[in-house]
Amino acid sequence: MGKDLDFINKERDYWGKIYTDITYSISEISPFLEESTLIKRKYYSKISILKDYIKKLDDSEFKDSKKPKFLSLFKNDDSTSTLIDYKTSNRDAFKQFENCSKCTCLNCVRECEFKSCMGCKPSSFIKKCTDNKINIRKHDNFTLDLTNNDSGIASTYKVLATLEDCSLDKLYIILENIVDTDDKFILYYYPGISEDNFGEIENESEFNFVLESFEQSDY
Repeated sequence: MGKDLDFINKERDYWGKIYTDITYSISEISPFLEESTLIKRKYYSKISILKDYIKKLDDSEFKDSKKPKFLSLFKNDDSTSTLIDYKTSNRDAFKQFENCSKCTCLNCVRECEFKSCMGCKPSSFIKKCTDNKINIRKHDNFTLDLTNNDSGIASTYKVLATLEDCSLDKLYIILENIVDTDDKFILYYYPGISEDNFGEIENESEFNFVLESFEQSDY
């Protein structure tokens, strides 16, 4: 198998499954949701990007099949570069497709009381949702540089999860020091345009509920 064809097959296996999962979801939920609701789902308005990529893979495979076999073993043609360039120019959309395909919201037809897609940062998805109380959002490569108010020491923290409680209209964030994993925080989270703000949770039962919800989410 030539290098180009090997690349094409791997890409189609991976992205073809994601495309199938998302398009199947769209066909299943469309009868139950208004267009105005569907358009808010990030994958819905961008699915044509993935559809075009699958077609490009098919076209590239056909082109590769017409090449002399001895050339396909040793030389990559422009089709592989074109495919890579297309993915690079749509990097954010492809990352979104990966996350949407793993998201609990993908096949949901409920009238959502959460922020849903509007609350997702790039490279995040809903890991778990209890429908009417709390959801848990997982993030990839989301870190924050924070200074401890007590010690005055600045550290970088990995965001393990953000949790939204729609009944209290509260957003929480769970942080872990990337150097000292025993150094963890659960805080109120107030994301902003220019900067994020945080607050201490003083209610013990509220704190314990957030912690328990996180621990039960199979992270």
